[in-house]
Amino acid sequence: MRILLLTPQRPYPPHQGTTLRNFNLVKELSKRHTVCVLSFLEPDQNPNDPGPLPKLCEWLELIPAPRRSVDLRLRQMLTTPRPDMSWRLWSSSLNERLAERLSQEPFDVVEIEGIEMSPYLPTLEAARPRPLIIYDAHNAEWILQKRAFLADFKNPLRWPAAAYSWVQWHRLRRYEGNLQHRVDHTIAMSAPDKVALRDLAPDAPITVVPNGVDLAAYTHFEETPIHSDLLFTGKMDFRPNIDAALWFGRRVFPLIQVQRPHTTWAIVGQRPHPRLDVLRQNPGIAITGYVDDVRPYLAGGTVYVAPLRVGGGTRLKLLEAMVMRKPIVSTTVGAEGFPVVNGQELILADEPEAFAGAVLNLLNDPACCAKLATAGYTFARANYGWDTLVPQLEKIYQPKNHQITI
Repeated sequence: MRILLLTPQRPYPPHQGTTLRNFNLVKELSKRHTVCVLSFLEPDQNPNDPGPLPKLCEWLELIPAPRRSVDLRLRQMLTTPRPDMSWRLWSSSLNERLAERLSQEPFDVVEIEGIEMSPYLPTLEAARPRPLIIYDAHNAEWILQKRAFLADFKNPLRWPAAAYSWVQWHRLRRYEGNLQHRVDHTIAMSAPDKVALRDLAPDAPITVVPNGVDLAAYTHFEETPIHSDLLFTGKMDFRPNIDAALWFGRRVFPLIQVQRPHTTWAIVGQRPHPRLDVLRQNPGIAITGYVDDVRPYLAGGTVYVAPLRVGGGTRLKLLEAMVMRKPIVSTTVGAEGFPVVNGQELILADEPEAFAGAVLNLLNDPACCAKLATAGYTFARANYGWDTLVPQLEKIYQPKNHQITI
């Protein structure tokens, strides 16, 4: 098959959720299909370092990522009914190139990677012959905004952000429902996401193909570890990760330090938001910013923490920690989408005292750490290798699932 992926940023280097998923889709699909990628190049991505993508793809075309001014963003939010996310990566340049590519060569499948690439759907619908159009829903976005609203509404200082989330929550419900009706098939990251999306479009076809992990890359890591007692990883300008780091840093980590004053916590991930600067005042907390490879930090961390209160899908960060045999303490939301048992593959805790207690118990009990880490590793390895997940996606690509409009 000829498959075109529309991705929100070049899927290399694969350093965070979206690029990790997209890179591994390209890598696995290219073994059996002809894969092309039309994508944006972010300012912090080296244009001269596409990694293995040119060898994996028939062609890779990159357009500079658009930048919206504050005035334009406000005008779009005030004068259109569309959610803010749907405007973030609109580019007439990319749309023109997409139309040209579709007119020059037919594709069997075009996959829209995430809601930010959904504005290009009309161009896909107009293509002749029309390809099978797949929407890879990286999140049930309306649920994220609902949870952000509920979290921010509790703090009067965050009421402006809560108001934004309330508006976006309701706009996204309409937008995501309409989007599912227009594409041929939607991919959800988890069973809870599938339920949330189906609530918007009960009759639209939807299948769960969760995030996975590169088993070889994480299982056989043998380089020098970078040590910390606790570790949290992720793209640190992403609102759920910011909220998680601030909640843990303000409400949980101080409780741990009372019992264990010299405990260290590393927050590892690109583009740390200025709201996190307050955590730098704590000498036990290190905020690294961008790193070339997260695996040395995973190898050197004693306990992985996932204090997420907002989010959806399945957390690639948890799979990476599991495959590198790290014991995990997570909120219920952080582990949502994984069929895990509290106390078996990881420990769940939602209140600051319970979370701190679980972390302290693990730090003081190496045998318990090892038992939890082994169970998590076995679980991830058995269920989340990309080589078993991508064939589930390929079943949806079969011609019997759509009719080409001439």
